[in-house]
Amino acid sequence: MRVLVLHTQIPFVTGGAEVLVTGLVDALQQRGHTAEVVALPIRWNPPDKLLGTALAWRMLDLTEVAGEKIDLVICTKFPTWAINHPNKVLWLIHQHRQAYDLYGSPFSEFGPHAPDQHLRSAIFQIDRAGISECKRRYAISRNVASRLREFLGIESEPLYPPVEDRDLWPESYEPFILSVARLDPLKRIESLVEAWPQVDDRLRLKITSVGPMRPYLEERARALGASDRIDFLGRVDDDELASLFRTCRAVYYAPIDEDYGYTAVEAMSAGKPVVTAADSGGVLEFVRDEETGLVSPLDGPSLAASVNRYLDEDLARKHGGEGTTVVSDISWDHVVTTLLGELAP
Repeated sequence: MRVLVLHTQIPFVTGGAEVLVTGLVDALQQRGHTAEVVALPIRWNPPDKLLGTALAWRMLDLTEVAGEKIDLVICTKFPTWAINHPNKVLWLIHQHRQAYDLYGSPFSEFGPHAPDQHLRSAIFQIDRAGISECKRRYAISRNVASRLREFLGIESEPLYPPVEDRDLWPESYEPFILSVARLDPLKRIESLVEAWPQVDDRLRLKITSVGPMRPYLEERARALGASDRIDFLGRVDDDELASLFRTCRAVYYAPIDEDYGYTAVEAMSAGKPVVTAADSGGVLEFVRDEETGLVSPLDGPSLAASVNRYLDEDLARKHGGEGTTVVSDISWDHVVTTLLGELAP
């Protein structure tokens, strides 16, 4: 079968969405299908550029390539579902959240004035029309499916993506907390840095990844007198990241209303508990308070108290072991069979 996975790419940015589409194409190819990613760049500054991207997808003819029929296209992010194809399936990573659940927050480029409201309405129309054309509709989490239902009244089924093929297992429970998330305000790593002076001195914090907040976070760590117990590791390669997951005591991952939460699933695959927050969205589909991790307020004293719970290595092992069971059934076999539907061999 010839399958195209449609993706909206932000130039020079790699994150969970890119991991997902690459993993899906690899999984399709490994199961004997001819598969490829088709990606178009997206701009939202100024916001009306979004409509041009949607139009580009609508005008793109992918019914066949080089004389070969394309059997299926899989749409993932706004506005890939604008494509005009007789057999398209949705695996929704997220809509353009700034027009939906992030509207009215500091993270949205849309204001209350008329031009922005007209543009939001146009985005809603594009989404409602394109997504309704999809023969089958899936979302990467219950959280993403819930947003689609809430804003557009369209139903979809959750279909969890597997994590990258890392060598993850509970090698040890060394006394450090790991943070694996882009250094961006939505990921709320600042809360952990602010709390760290109140965390027991026997625990270190290791922060991976890069992002616009790194200089600020490093300065806050110095100002708080905590820089000697916080390591900013930057971007690490896959082998080092897998080693960090395998050897940490626990993982902190408390973004704002996350779509899915690759970091949480990776942590649990490595047998490690996760500290998160009550409003972290898709992460809560895996993190069960006092079972697979801790759901904590993010004020300094409360968060520090939660982290300090994992001074108890036995508790970390117990919660981590429960987490491994929760994520054990997430597989590419299930994803590919589900997305292909009646076309699956």
